[in-house]
Amino acid sequence: MRIDKKTIIGVVCAVSCAACVFAFTQSVRGEANHVRDEAMAKYGGDQVEVCVAARDIAAGETLTASAVETRTWLVSMLPDQAVTNSKQVLGQQLTSPIVSGEVISAKRFGSLSSAFEVPEGMVAVSVSAKEVQAVGGALKPGSAVDVYSVGASGAKLIAQRVSVLATSAFDASGASSGGALSWVALAVNPNAVEEIIAAEERTQLYFALPGQSVGANYEGGGNGSK
Repeated sequence: MRIDKKTIIGVVCAVSCAACVFAFTQSVRGEANHVRDEAMAKYGGDQVEVCVAARDIAAGETLTASAVETRTWLVSMLPDQAVTNSKQVLGQQLTSPIVSGEVISAKRFGSLSSAFEVPEGMVAVSVSAKEVQAVGGALKPGSAVDVYSVGASGAKLIAQRVSVLATSAFDASGASSGGALSWVALAVNPNAVEEIIAAEERTQLYFALPGQSVGANYEGGGNGSK
């Protein structure tokens, strides 16, 4: 059978292209391995598959499979209680936000109501708070704070000696959750809840730490005049 010269040239070109693709693939794979080896040499430790956030996930949101993806991570750089199997946390509600690409930690989940005990006669209320509003993020469970409402008309003291029950940055035991401050849970008098919530809606709340610690003296939730 006579083989056409064009066919031979086509076969040769196809083989050459395949060889080039293979060589390029090997080169890319080699470069990736080189980068990985450099990272391993720089940081040390083994690697493991972990769950990371595929998008920004807000506090209070229930975690779904579409919000989770798996990536390889250096063990030495993992946060405490990093989740390696999404089944551990799917369907659970977050108590603090997770940003896209962040390793998911089991510390970000749990029921707020079971995370702390509300003192008898008091009500727990959670309000938004950035670090600049909360003494640079220094508020921890057990802190006693004064609460100010700040708006266009000025600042007003709306509650004194309010006990902090928990924050997004610290759990009820006072241990760091590894997240940024985004909310603060307070123990307040029941008749002060409406005023505090309304103040948060209309203005911004700022928290001040008095110089003298008042410990567990739950007197918070009243108005500014004591």
